[in-house]
Amino acid sequence: MVTSNQLLDCHTRIKPYIHNTPVLTSRLVNKKLKANLFFKCENFQRAGAYKIRGATNAILQLTEEQKKHGVVTHSSGNFAQALSLAAQSIGIHAHIVMPNTAPEVKKIGVREYGGTIHECDPTVEARQQMANEIAARTGATFIHPSNDENVIIGQGTAAIELFNEQPSLDYLFCPVGGGGLIAGSSLAAKYFGSNCTVLGGEPFEADDAYRSLKSGKIEGNTSVNTIADGLKTTLGNINFPIIQQYVDSIVRVDEEEIIMAMQLIWERMKIVIEPSSAVAVAAAITFSRKNLHDFRDKKVGIIVSGGNVDLSKLPF
Repeated sequence: MVTSNQLLDCHTRIKPYIHNTPVLTSRLVNKKLKANLFFKCENFQRAGAYKIRGATNAILQLTEEQKKHGVVTHSSGNFAQALSLAAQSIGIHAHIVMPNTAPEVKKIGVREYGGTIHECDPTVEARQQMANEIAARTGATFIHPSNDENVIIGQGTAAIELFNEQPSLDYLFCPVGGGGLIAGSSLAAKYFGSNCTVLGGEPFEADDAYRSLKSGKIEGNTSVNTIADGLKTTLGNINFPIIQQYVDSIVRVDEEEIIMAMQLIWERMKIVIEPSSAVAVAAAITFSRKNLHDFRDKKVGIIVSGGNVDLSKLPF
């Protein structure tokens, strides 16, 4: 069981390496959803996404001997950049296994942050196999992007900061990919919220978390044909029990709803969010439409997970 002190200690530990990102509001979006929304803008975070939090915490927990050999992970983009930057900031090396289909903008970010990219086929098996080979060859410590307790605790610090500003949130929405963000956020809601209901947002095209909560076991995806490239991974055995215990439900959204939510935030709030972030916004819109009576005038937090977008491939 992760304790509140572990979360607070982590937040203190990583503060020198992260931004306390702003919480923004929009009267127009509030009017559209008939609720009061508070956007925790991790698109303004270092490396453009919340994942620097968990990456930094995981590295800082390594022994000095482990740090000498560096770290290795596999990621389609945001954790790849986050681990590279965290490693650079702390003074160690990062090996990054990326699928050859990863967005070029995210590969550029990894290189700029000093990470060494190792490309592989776009399958979970290929990613893990190459990461294992690198760890065996170099002695680097493997850090999973989402199924690692230190990473999960680190990701929860974004929600801690949101609750520090808005302690009486009624709902908290997070996008769901590998499960690290929503697991950490749900722990933060348990300890620092006040009867806050945590909900996940997930594409229909990659709805493994939705099905996992229904079946009670970790489910895979037969297709991941979604614009939300950061949400194509599946839950893990460490974060799934946390999600089972503290997440109320998962709201699924289709591709058109994701694009419309992304465009809404770009146009009305004048901030850049990536499709994976838009999934949480789309989930809040869908939930408000279906549960208007319960949602009206409530205080709603949304974790805007990142803003790393390939501007040459905008969906609108």
